[in-house]
Amino acid sequence: MPDIPNPFSALDHLFINKRDAKSFEPLKPWTDKLNPLKKFFSTKADKETTKSVDEQAVDKKQEHKHVPELLGKAKRVPFKVSWAMHADEIKEAQRLRYKVFAEEMGARLPVNEDGLDIDEFDAYCDHLLVRDPETLRVIGTYRVLAPHKAAEIGRLYSDSEFDLSRLNHLRPKMVEVGRSCVHQDYRSGAVIMALWSGLGQYMKQHQYEIMLGCASIPMADGGHYAASLYNSLGPEQMAPVENHAFPKLPLPLDRLNGGLQVDAPPLIKGYLKLGAKICSAPAWDPDFNTADLLTMLRLSEMNPRYAKHFLDKAD
Repeated sequence: MPDIPNPFSALDHLFINKRDAKSFEPLKPWTDKLNPLKKFFSTKADKETTKSVDEQAVDKKQEHKHVPELLGKAKRVPFKVSWAMHADEIKEAQRLRYKVFAEEMGARLPVNEDGLDIDEFDAYCDHLLVRDPETLRVIGTYRVLAPHKAAEIGRLYSDSEFDLSRLNHLRPKMVEVGRSCVHQDYRSGAVIMALWSGLGQYMKQHQYEIMLGCASIPMADGGHYAASLYNSLGPEQMAPVENHAFPKLPLPLDRLNGGLQVDAPPLIKGYLKLGAKICSAPAWDPDFNTADLLTMLRLSEMNPRYAKHFLDKAD
């Protein structure tokens, strides 16, 4: 149940050090718009000494006339976050998934005339939707398999890729997330935050503690990048041994160059910053041609520095 790696590069600005000057680059268009206001304030003290009371009143009127106009242009209508309530809404999510995974990424998915990505888990999952507020089309999605629904179907999607025996005792409070994707025209940090705030609300509302899912690494180079990334993980990024899982189709690490200097895909990097732990060596998913790492996030262990971005809106 892969997450697409590269399209989430816009997430990087959520996890960089606040002191890094680059973190202010997204604000530059906004500050540029406000530059005209500087002339009202930079020489205000000097001018007030020579202006009459009436002239000062005119200046203040002009200031208040321009400020609302500039602020109004900077406002952005928030994305609409909801859960699919009927079959047609689920199809919207499935259509977006097919467009991203099959048409864009080249995944080998069953072909159907409606252009939908469908599997047996969809009927048991809740489907999170993010919509463009103007067109109302679905531009981002996650699917979520709740514990009682996993019990109904008899397994998690992750069971198809990993031996999860050591996690069996956690299943009653563990939610599986996956099939996440964002339309190529909307890949920004704002969309990801909307998706993650929806997940946070879901977890808190139902009092679930653990999110589990397969985080995907691209294998366009044959797997060297994936092997190097796994080898670069430190002990603090790995789950305790008692929570380890074992890939059913392991990536052949011993046959790959695992010593390259690599950076994690933005989504995996984001998960790790939040406090998620890697529970496995990489499994090869031949249908998506990705190396998947089983990833676990406990809400109680979420990094407080970043938790507010994803949980505050759930209160």
